[in-house]
Amino acid sequence: MKPSEREEAIAKMIVNSAYVVHKALGPGLLEKVYETCFCHELSKRQLHYRRQVDLPIKYDHLVFDEGLRLDVLVEETVICELKAVDDVHPVWEAQLLSHLKLTGKRLGFLINFNVPVIKEGIKRMIA
Repeated sequence: MKPSEREEAIAKMIVNSAYVVHKALGPGLLEKVYETCFCHELSKRQLHYRRQVDLPIKYDHLVFDEGLRLDVLVEETVICELKAVDDVHPVWEAQLLSHLKLTGKRLGFLINFNVPVIKEGIKRMIA
């Protein structure tokens, strides 16, 4: 199913926020630095976000509170998984898709700041 207009508007601001952070800082820093600056840019765009959101697992009528965590949840709608690595591992794409499925969200971004050009580091995923 195609993302809503609201989701698309949020997505544009997310991509712009990542671009601004990458332009200012470049590659080579710790993930936590990018997360802090990225969230600051989101707030400048008046987007509500939560960082390091615990994601409980529901399995066989049980709920497990430990294990999964979302890096950034924007407007309770879009999941952003942030990285600062040389190579993006395919399992992280699968992880983001699992997070989307477990939360019932439709749109997510895998953003790797450790790239020469940020466009190469942004992977948009729809569940």
